[in-house]
Order: sequence, then structure tokens, then C-alpha cells
Amino acid sequence: MAAGEPGVSGGYYFRFLPQKTFPSLSAPETTSRLRQWSMLGRIKAQAFGFDQTYRAYRKDDFVMAFFKDPNVIPNLHLLSDSSGQWMTLGTEVKKVEATNVPCTQLSMSFFNRLYDENIVRDTGHIIKCLDSFCDPFLISDELRKVLLVEDSEKYEVFSKPDREEFLFCLFKHLCLGGSLCQYEDVLNPYLETAKLIYKDLVRILLVCATLQQRIMNRHFLIL
Repeated sequence: MAAGEPGVSGGYYFRFLPQKTFPSLSAPETTSRLRQWSMLGRIKAQAFGFDQTYRAYRKDDFVMAFFKDPNVIPNLHLLSDSSGQWMTLGTEVKKVEATNVPCTQLSMSFFNRLYDENIVRDTGHIIKCLDSFCDPFLISDELRKVLLVEDSEKYEVFSKPDREEFLFCLFKHLCLGGSLCQYEDVLNPYLETAKLIYKDLVRILLVCATLQQRIMNRHFLIL
């Protein structure tokens, strides 16, 4: 299909890009940490291309077209809640709601406030607290408290816009981990892994934005 020609799904034509890999997710240090955090085999990135100019005001139409596309339905992987196994979408989606996830944060200094607010010590050690629960998570340190407990005194260290940033969402996901997560006592492994994965994913988006005026080809990621 020529660039600019309307596709079969709401004006967009999608193609699966299985050759696109994400080294950050397969790096030995990352896989070791994901195993410790009970996330190995439960986080995956896939790449798809499309041939029309993306318009933010049509985001719902774009996402619906994606989930209805015949090249997406048999290739998009989802993690089953019941079996814990990866499965393909397998059918058209009837309803979608798209949310913008900003990627404006380009420096890990975004998390320096964790040191400034005595959530993490200067040594990098995460400060402990009395155990409590925020279903289904055990809260045993100040980091998980600031991530989850809305009525904690330091929850507002990160504003609502901060918490909507993709970098924050990725960092939070890694910190909370899976059902059998072995939490870190120091902050650095979370920061290093979030930075590695974030750069791997956002780099593709930045390259596509740079080429926007020169080609009619776009790529986006499903994580």
C-alpha cells in the first residue's frame, strides 16, 4: 500500500515489525533484576508501523483502527490474567478509550526529590517504615508509600502531571514488581533499569518525530 493511501481500518494501515528488538529488555542485568522483581516473562514490547500522519485529536479513532486491523489482531500479545501466559488479541475490540501519556521527562534528575525529601538516604538506601497494606501491596518503605498511599504526607512530592509521565509510570511499575517481588534496599537498580528501558522505547518515538516531515511512515510501541 502506498504511503498516504487510506488503510483498511479508519484510514490507517498497520504492519507488524517482528524484526524490531528492544535490547534493554534482554540485557543480562535487566533480566536478572526482572527475575528478582517477579516480572521476567511478564513484560514485553512490540513494534508496529503505520502509514498515515498521526493526529492527536483523533487518538481514539487511531487506537480503534489499530485494534481492528487484520495485521494486529493475530500478532498483538496480551498477558492473560487467568493463566499468566501470553496470548494474541484474536478478535476485534468493540470499544476503546485512549489516554495521552506524556514523555517530556528526559533526565533522571526527575527523581532527585526522593533524596531531597528523605525518602532515600544520601547513600541510596531506601528508608524503611512500619508495615502497612495498600491492596495488594505490602508497604514497608517510604518509596512504596510515596508511590501508592495518597494520604501520606509525602505523596505530593510528585504532582498529578508528574505521575502521568511515562518515565514515572515505568519507574513505579518496576518498583512495585510482580506478586513474588523481592524488593531492593537501594534505589539505584530501579533508576538504572527504568532509564535503560525508557531510552530504548522513547528513542524510537523521537526518531519518528524527527522524520515526520520527510516520510509518511510512523512506528509506535505496545508495552
